[in-house]
Amino acid sequence: MSTYKVVAFDCDGVLFDTAESNRAYYNTLLNQLDMPDMTEEQFTFVHMHTVQEALAYLFHEDQALQKAQAIKEEISYTPFVAAYKMEPTLIPLLHKLRPTFKTAIATNRSDSMPTLLREHEITPYFDLIVSASDVPRPKPYPDQLLRLLNYFSISPDEMLYVGDSNVDERAAKAAHVPLVAYDNRSLSAEHHIQSLKEIEDILGI
Repeated sequence: MSTYKVVAFDCDGVLFDTAESNRAYYNTLLNQLDMPDMTEEQFTFVHMHTVQEALAYLFHEDQALQKAQAIKEEISYTPFVAAYKMEPTLIPLLHKLRPTFKTAIATNRSDSMPTLLREHEITPYFDLIVSASDVPRPKPYPDQLLRLLNYFSISPDEMLYVGDSNVDERAAKAAHVPLVAYDNRSLSAEHHIQSLKEIEDILGI
């Protein structure tokens, strides 16, 4: 049996396949301002960062950025969130983890997180959800993970963090938290997995 007490997850690319919905969302904002769809380089950036960082990256001029932010407030995010594809073994894993292990989310999402949780009815499965809005600095800074450690009163080696991107790797390293790399062999991590179900083997449950 492992000595871990908490399993924390990134959201995009781990709990949900959000790539196509996120691509559609940001392309909608761009197209509203008669700008072309994102390049793959642009998509890679926005998929890992906060919405405010993404908007600043996509809309360089102040006037365009202000217009994009106004359009963002007018567009309903619900249809995009509803189209997210949940990792198929997520719910069975959460049932198996609780109540032996505490569970949490640390994500660079911000104001879209309540809609996501509501639409997919997963709020009760997590003891704490820390978004970019809840800390001074988003990932790759360690603030979200440090907040989890403080909340659960545990040491870094008592928590696993499941992430899929470079910002997850950097945040975990800065917080000295073991990383489980999901579907990304390029990351430096204590464990690499292709399915969330493999976490059961890591924890010995």
